Amino acid sequence: MNVDVRHGPAFGVARCQLQANESLRVESGAMMATSGGVAIEAKMEGGLMKGLKRSVLGGESLFIATYTAPAGGGWVDVAQNLPGDIVVRDLTPERGIFLSRGSWIAAAADITLDTKWGGFKNLFGGEGGFLVRLTGTGPVVIGCYGAMESVRLGVGERLVLDSGHMVAYDEGITMTLRRAVEGRSIQSMKSGEGFVFEFEGPGEVLTQTRNPKGLVGWLTAELPFSRN
Repeated sequence: MNVDVRHGPAFGVARCQLQANESLRVESGAMMATSGGVAIEAKMEGGLMKGLKRSVLGGESLFIATYTAPAGGGWVDVAQNLPGDIVVRDLTPERGIFLSRGSWIAAAADITLDTKWGGFKNLFGGEGGFLVRLTGTGPVVIGCYGAMESVRLGVGERLVLDSGHMVAYDEGITMTLRRAVEGRSIQSMKSGEGFVFEFEGPGEVLTQTRNPKGLVGWLTAELPFSRN
């Protein structure tokens, strides 16, 4: 499967080119268009319990749609709800990836999706405690809010990131939660950055330039019903 991303950076759309009878797994509601003859099947991947775990805990849909190309091949266009970049990462059995809630758009049929407890550091960091873990072989389509940036960390190199700007990071990277101003709660609150994630390499961290929770907060304050 080949993936071509267009209309970036603000309104990314990924066209997934499928070979004969090749399948693609897509987050429910992310499909924009397909070529003629592409078959669609929606089901709970891994059964009810695994589907509920991924939906309730991981922030993804209960159902996953599988698109299968006809004998002549075909394509599927996928996009996300929020305006922003789309990137593609090729996974190997040695390289898995963790995604924040709502970042997964599509993946090759051989990619396994699971929900993994990210620890209390993730819970208090505002990500709900759980992350979506992808493993296997093939491309993964990842979306974000705003522009996507890649930070590649060397061995022992560190990155400090606000939790709302995290999109994904490689397995093998160490992630910890700490106050923005180490050891000083009041100063952290004054700065407006209560807690931050600190990543230590080696590996890649994907970040987004906008915070979805900031958008929700702004809309809540501006919408008429919020003032009643």
